[in-house]
Amino acid sequence: MRVLGIETSCDETGIAVYDSEQGLLAHTIFSQIELQAPYGGVVPELASRDHSRRALPLVQAMLEEASLTGKDINGVAYTKGPGLVGALMVGAMLGRALAFGWGVPAIGVHHLEGHLLAPFLEPSPPAFPFLALLVSGGHTELVHVKSFGHYQVIGDTLDDAVGEAFDKTARLLGLNYPGGAALAKMAELGDPKRFHFPRPMIDRPGLDFSFSGLKTFALNTVEKNGNDMQTQADIARAFEDAVVDTLTIKCKRALQQTGLQRLVVAGGVGANTSLRCALRALCEKHNATLYFPRQEFCTDNGAMIAYVGCQRLLAGERADLSVDVKPRWGLEEI
Repeated sequence: MRVLGIETSCDETGIAVYDSEQGLLAHTIFSQIELQAPYGGVVPELASRDHSRRALPLVQAMLEEASLTGKDINGVAYTKGPGLVGALMVGAMLGRALAFGWGVPAIGVHHLEGHLLAPFLEPSPPAFPFLALLVSGGHTELVHVKSFGHYQVIGDTLDDAVGEAFDKTARLLGLNYPGGAALAKMAELGDPKRFHFPRPMIDRPGLDFSFSGLKTFALNTVEKNGNDMQTQADIARAFEDAVVDTLTIKCKRALQQTGLQRLVVAGGVGANTSLRCALRALCEKHNATLYFPRQEFCTDNGAMIAYVGCQRLLAGERADLSVDVKPRWGLEEI
């Protein structure tokens, strides 16, 4: 089965074509960073409008790159949620219209399921079951992935997601949007011994997270020590170290509690180099196997939507002609 995937949940337009026998045939991602940067974050209306301008031309470009036409597509998958409602509607309406015009089935895909299964786009994917750390701008979750379509959230954030905390702290330091990558780069120049940030909730049982306090701690540290470039770098380093340590400790705890020996890290923050190094060391120490999607599939992308859509269409699932998006949609509600 050959499936077109459309991802428009936030500020990246992702289009891909996935074949169940040949694998990924073509994919592209258009980021709205330049559009959204002057506002210091994502403006939903601007995101929706840009998706509506970009999506169809990108679909046409991907079909041409794969030497295909609409007649060669057997199904269409689009992101149904969670995400920004206007942005989701653009992708869902386009996906449903293309499927109707081509006379093929369509399916709405859970955005987070796409992230969880992004490693299956790689040559050596994990086997089920596995533990997944999902870290992005909107989500921080530990998930017991029992099999395809069967997910148990065993740890969640009580407030800010880790990516959100990165961006807010970067803004405190005067860094441009998107702040997470800029903060990580600045942290490379920081003194790891100058400041020590708390590791939230590691002294409590359980697997939940909390990151809003780190942002407040960073603000207080800036107010007490100034905001020269070296201090900025030192604060960035202390913040990143605290986040990485917290995530690593909770992953260790989750591996021990579940007895699982495979750890998948997915979502945009999964591209963070320090986090990758820490989790790699953790897995080596505890005889676990670590899996990452490639860097371009850590962020939002159409390839993961096409892959999940293909699996669900092969299983006989279909969407009806109505267009239904879910801005808020838990993994366990699938």
